[in-house]
Amino acid sequence: MLRGWIGSKKAEINATTKDADPHTEPQNLEAAMRAAAYIMDDDLEAAEQGLKDGFLQATLGFEPEIMREASDRLVDAEATSSADLRRAQKDGRSYQSTIYSPGSEFALCNAECQLMSAVVGVLNESLTESIKGFYKLRKAYVALDGILEAEARYIKSKAGINTLRNNSTESFRSSGSMRSVEVMPGGFGDGSLYSRPPAVHSERDSFAEAGAHAITISATKESSAEDDDDEVEFYDADETHDSKAENDKYTGHFEVNGLTVNLDEVALDGHTGNSKAPPTPKAPSRPQGMLDHDPNSEIFTNPIDVFIHSGANLCFGLLLVMIAMIPPAFGKLLFIIGFRGDRDRGLHMLWQASKFHNINGAMAGLVLLGYYHAVVGFADIIPDSTMSRDGESPTEGYPKERCQMLLADMRTRHPKSHLWLLEQARMEATNKRLHSAIALLSNKEPSPLKQVEAIDMFEKSLNAMYIHDYELCSTSFLACVTLNNWSHALYYYIAGAAHVELYRYNKVDYPAVAAAHATKATEYLKTAPQHAGKKKFMARQLPFDVFVSRKIKKWEARVNDFHVPFIDAIGVSPLEEMIFFWNGYKRMDTAQLNDSLAALDWSEDTASNPTWAREGPDEHAILAVLRGATLRSLHRWDEAKTTLEVGVFNVNRAELKGGLKDDWTAPAAHYERGVISWMQRAEMAERIQRNTKDKGAADEEIKYVQECETWIDKAAKWEGYELDARIGLKIATAQDTLAKWRKARV
Repeated sequence: MLRGWIGSKKAEINATTKDADPHTEPQNLEAAMRAAAYIMDDDLEAAEQGLKDGFLQATLGFEPEIMREASDRLVDAEATSSADLRRAQKDGRSYQSTIYSPGSEFALCNAECQLMSAVVGVLNESLTESIKGFYKLRKAYVALDGILEAEARYIKSKAGINTLRNNSTESFRSSGSMRSVEVMPGGFGDGSLYSRPPAVHSERDSFAEAGAHAITISATKESSAEDDDDEVEFYDADETHDSKAENDKYTGHFEVNGLTVNLDEVALDGHTGNSKAPPTPKAPSRPQGMLDHDPNSEIFTNPIDVFIHSGANLCFGLLLVMIAMIPPAFGKLLFIIGFRGDRDRGLHMLWQASKFHNINGAMAGLVLLGYYHAVVGFADIIPDSTMSRDGESPTEGYPKERCQMLLADMRTRHPKSHLWLLEQARMEATNKRLHSAIALLSNKEPSPLKQVEAIDMFEKSLNAMYIHDYELCSTSFLACVTLNNWSHALYYYIAGAAHVELYRYNKVDYPAVAAAHATKATEYLKTAPQHAGKKKFMARQLPFDVFVSRKIKKWEARVNDFHVPFIDAIGVSPLEEMIFFWNGYKRMDTAQLNDSLAALDWSEDTASNPTWAREGPDEHAILAVLRGATLRSLHRWDEAKTTLEVGVFNVNRAELKGGLKDDWTAPAAHYERGVISWMQRAEMAERIQRNTKDKGAADEEIKYVQECETWIDKAAKWEGYELDARIGLKIATAQDTLAKWRKARV
């Protein structure tokens, strides 16, 4: 979306730099922003006519051809923005902001190009391209850090405070022989947008500095466009290997500037097992500076300043939130590259960006609503959404009213967009109005964007699964197969699982109907593994593809063991299992939760399921976890605890892993037990709100938090298991929430 403003192909760089008229820059920017706004109204053709950018199509659809085209265009835009940046630094006629250094608008464009290139790279199926993407993230991080430093200095100068780096920045500790250098969260020495990072101080710090070429905003320094591409050499990794020899975690190494760091030696707290460990940044402080200023502030009188401020908050906020959510295995790699996330600061910055009526504000709103409805909606142990002590609007947990106002504002700004309709449906689902969510996604005009239609259909499919509309669930997931190429194995698997439920429901009273559903279930389930492994993420199979392949092998083995047809060899409800992994129980009302209990009860009905008496601890553990999660969603705490205790905790751990067994049940059960304690704590917190002198409730709250911490800590330290990244996201969110609870009471 940047190329229409900053120029076009590399062949035109010199002309762009030489002939640009700085006096028309604000008008050009406003025209580009108006064109970009078409994106948020689903009119990508009009947007691309003015902007010539395929990035949104790439990130919405993950189609290889579109991603390659987007990547080429982003390389072009990155080179052009670098040239315009150098021109602005040297040209005294260029826009002179009272806040930012000359050329900061182009520095932001360059950082946005790197950020978008990083997303496209990580979505690429190649490990090499993914690592290049992480490197791009680092470069963008440094540049955005510098822009925000300028804002902090401006605010302090307005207040008559020393403009040197202050408490809004954080120290990046080094060895005892070196002083601490203050930087923004995730910074790299004192390198920033305004100066290149210092030379490597020691071998210990060398990899933290490697390859980081911050965009220089110094009129005395010149570099060619090619200098910006003077990066670390990347070589294609061998992606053909024996899957049996593949470990659960990447155990390779990362080498820069002659220093090799083994990923296996990096602990989750950021320390390695050798003396060459990188310094660990302190936790970032509460957001300060321009975050408190609204669009109507006297500070924002020039559209270029508005663009820089809203864009920097969008991009840096997105980076901080995104990095904070990275699963532990990827988090190690990110630490080696040199940065870490900060969810709270990132959310504040995104809310700030969302105030502005431009493409940056709209994208920030989309990111925020996606975060609260998808990420927070996926987790169970989240902070309470209450007003902060200083009276500012809440950002933690699920700030329901604030999200409602944001969505209403965005739908007013962009009434034609299906993206906001999707978020409206997600909001309905979050508030346990699943039928309303399905109606919104069904009774609408088709989106002109195939990618948006695919997302809408997937959301509708999940909601149909949650309300146990098995026919709609199956047909919707099969429709997903025709709309995108992401995970056909998963789509066929869930479509087949829906027919398993219909078979079981009709088996006794309507055997002919049941037989028809058995045929469909068998067809779809056995089709699923044929599509597994066709899509990869960072050169690895998609986790659900691995899961689906193993489940089918497990059931096929039971056909021989139990001497029954394939349909009767299927164990505990595979559809309820999918509901658990997508945390559908959180979106269900009481009636729907009871429907889930009924579906789970079928397994123990020996009249309908005579093979249950022959089941071992493995299937019993699956049933216990799913039933326990359903019972705790109904607030039936004691029953949920007993179910988990009998079905999982009293079983020898060795009996729940190995071979084709579902080894995720034990760590998931520990997590579920932590969720129960956290939900019981919430009841005590409500009592305290009603009566602040209720000491009994206060003591009980502390007890439940301690219980929760114990269970979550056990789950976090579990050995590798299937879908550990997915459950690990919930665990990481829980750990973050518990740490905040403790900090708030210090």
